[in-house]
Amino acid sequence: MITPTMEDVAARAGVSRALVSLVMRGSPKVSTRRREAVLHAAEELGYAPHAAARSLASRNSRILGVLVSDLHNPFFAEIIDGIDATAHAEGFELVINTGGRSPARERAAVTNLLSFRPAGVLLLGPAVPASVISDAAARLPVVLVARGSRLASVDTVQDHGKVGSALAVDRLVELGHGRIAHFDGGRAAQSAARRTGYRTAMRGHGLEPDVIPSEYTEVAGEKAAAELLARGDHLPTAVLAANDVNAIGAISTFGRAGLRVPEDISVVGYDNTSLAAFRHIGLTTVDQPRAEMGRLATEALLQRVRGERTTPVRHLLRPSLVERTTTGTAS
Repeated sequence: MITPTMEDVAARAGVSRALVSLVMRGSPKVSTRRREAVLHAAEELGYAPHAAARSLASRNSRILGVLVSDLHNPFFAEIIDGIDATAHAEGFELVINTGGRSPARERAAVTNLLSFRPAGVLLLGPAVPASVISDAAARLPVVLVARGSRLASVDTVQDHGKVGSALAVDRLVELGHGRIAHFDGGRAAQSAARRTGYRTAMRGHGLEPDVIPSEYTEVAGEKAAAELLARGDHLPTAVLAANDVNAIGAISTFGRAGLRVPEDISVVGYDNTSLAAFRHIGLTTVDQPRAEMGRLATEALLQRVRGERTTPVRHLLRPSLVERTTTGTAS
């Protein structure tokens, strides 16, 4: 069988070899139309970059590929701690790549990971379309972390986002809060579940939901808080943020505006990352057991690799609320 080359992909896509190289490196300098054309041609031809690495791999590969959605979010680093410990104990090494929360870049990153011919891949909070996940799962075992899937060929590990948001809302209501806003995570993985859980809990308490579009980043948290402050005097007394880094961004904006946390406004994060426990932050947050998620995901992947199971595993972990210093009674 003739191994397809970068030149073959370029010819199929009708572009230059240099442009194919840029796409495979995840360069942002390529237009969406051309990137899609190159990736489609690569999939049709069965091409993966670094073809020389193929000769170093075999059906007994001791490599596991890991795609990280966002290197700036410690949530993923703490999941990788669990992945690495489990993989190392079983004699496997990790190859890690990231797509910077961009579906196009993540798609190229998945292709790059496959070029190492790993035994399987773990995708952490991926933003890629389901078709990319399905295509990868047709070639080797795939496990999703912090994202669901209905594919029988794909295993999943995630927390119960609806329950997590409800835990936060219920506790804030107990503290006397009636105006609780939610900075959501946009289209990111798990955002819809958290948003639904928030809305359901608010209505269950007879309260009106107040969702402000945001993302899983510190900058987005700052912007959402600024949007909230622009409303004027009638502000909520509490905020459930999209995640911990989003919450930290919101707290920063509130502080610059002269609001005290939690005296003037309470803030709850989501994930319980290492950032939340820092003494000067002391963030109340919904805990996801990150290391356990990494362990369960790796164990599920290795079961597939060893042919021990063909039916899908759906780990849905129950979150818990960790109270620190950013929540208090409503003023």
